[in-house]
Amino acid sequence: MTAPIETLPVVVIGAGPAGLAAAAHLVDRGLEPLVLEAGPAAGSAVREWAHVRLFSTWGEVVDPAAEKLLAPTGWVKPDAAAYPSGGDWAERYLQPLADVLGGRVRYGATVTGVSRTGRDRIVDADRDAQPFVIHYTAADGSEARVLARAVIDASGTWSTPSPAGGSGLPALGEKNAADRITYRIPDLKNPAVRARYAGKRTAVIGSGASAFTALAHLAELAREESGTHAVWILRRGISGSTFGGGAADQLPARGALGLAAKAAVDDGHADAVTGFRTDAVERDTDGRLVLVGEDGRRLDPVDEVIVLTGLRPDLTFLDELRLGLDERLQAPTALAPLIDPNQHSCGTVYPHGVGELSHPERDAYLVGMKSYGRAPTFLAMTGYEQVRSIAAHLAGDREAAERVELTLPETGVCGGAGLFDEPAAASAGESGGGCCATPATLTIGTPATVSGGC
Repeated sequence: MTAPIETLPVVVIGAGPAGLAAAAHLVDRGLEPLVLEAGPAAGSAVREWAHVRLFSTWGEVVDPAAEKLLAPTGWVKPDAAAYPSGGDWAERYLQPLADVLGGRVRYGATVTGVSRTGRDRIVDADRDAQPFVIHYTAADGSEARVLARAVIDASGTWSTPSPAGGSGLPALGEKNAADRITYRIPDLKNPAVRARYAGKRTAVIGSGASAFTALAHLAELAREESGTHAVWILRRGISGSTFGGGAADQLPARGALGLAAKAAVDDGHADAVTGFRTDAVERDTDGRLVLVGEDGRRLDPVDEVIVLTGLRPDLTFLDELRLGLDERLQAPTALAPLIDPNQHSCGTVYPHGVGELSHPERDAYLVGMKSYGRAPTFLAMTGYEQVRSIAAHLAGDREAAERVELTLPETGVCGGAGLFDEPAAASAGESGGGCCATPATLTIGTPATVSGGC
C-alpha cells in the first residue's frame, strides 16, 4: 500500500549548487529532501571545471539556508569578497553541505525517468493525487525507484553542450573530428593539456563568457609558448557590446574577462572571424581541421577546436511529465519571456520563483541552470532564490513563496534590442554575447588574473 503522499520526500535531482540549496531550504521548512546525484561526490559537474575561477564572489555563491545549516558544524565561510574556483566551490562549500545533509544525498544515482505512479502523461484521472515515481540506476548498476511528493530537477545543463554547427545540429564531420574538438575550457595548467595547445593554432567558437575565458587562457599560453595562436569564430559581428560591460559591469570580474578577451585580439594572439556559421569540419592532408562556413568560406587549417556555443537541457528522462516549455528556449513558459536573449536586456531579468517555474504537472519544477533552458544569462543567486520560493510553496507559505528576497547585479551597459546584434544568434544555439552572457555562475576569472570561464 502506498504511503500518504504528504509523508513522502521531495526528490531533488542533482547535488550541485541549486540542488543542495533546495535541500537546505526544504530542511529549513521541515520537509524531507532526497537528493539523487549521478556523480560520486557533491558538485560533480562543478568539479569538471575545477580550474575555472568564478566571476561571482563567495558572498554571492553561498545560499543563506545552506549557511544556516552549516554554521553549527563549525564551518567557516570563506572571505565574502574573494573569488573561488570551481574546485574551491565544490570542496569548501558544496561537499560540506552535502555531508551535513548526510543520508539525504544518494550518490551514483542516475535518474532515468520520472512519472506519476500508475499514470503516463496521457492519463488525466486523479493525476495530481498520485505521487511521483523516480526511476534511477544505482552506483552498482542495479535499477531502483523511489516515490516522491514533489520533484525538483536541478540537474543542470553541463552534460549537454551545444555543437559547433550553426544550425544547432552538429556540423558535418564534427563527430568524426572528436579527437581534435573539446566542448570545455581546457585546463592549461595541466601539463598534458598544455602540450595539446602549446605551439598550436586553435579555433575558439562562441561569443560568451566561456569563449572569453578560453581566449584569455590561450593568449597567456601564447606569451609563453611561441607558435600558439587562436582563431576566434563568431556567428555575429563585433560591436561595442561584444566584449561585455567592462568597467561598467557590477560584477567586476565578469567585465574584466571581456577586457582580457579584447586584449587577446588587440595584442595579436587571436584573430577574429565574424559572421561565420560552421557548416562542416574537414581534415586536410596533414590531419588538421578545416572549418567550412554556411557561406562557403573555408578557414585556414587549425590543430584544435574549442566549441563554446552554449548548453542545453536534457529533457529525455522527463518525457512522461506534462511540462510547459517555451518552444525556443526550452525554459518554463512563464519564465521564457523574461530571459529571451532575442529581446532581453540584462537589467530586465528580475528574480522569480514558483509562479514562473510551475508547470501543468503540479509540483514538478526545473530549477537552476536547467530552468533557463538554452538561455545564457543564469547566475547562482537566481537559482537560490528559485528554490527558496519553491520550498516555501511546498511548505504552504504562500506569502513567502511570492515574496522577492533578492536583488541581482546589473551590467550597466545593456540596452537597445537586446544582447545580440543579430537575434538569430540566439536561436542558432550560440552562447550569448553582450554583457550578461554566462553559461551559469560557473564562469569567469578574478579581476586581476582573469583566470576562469566555463
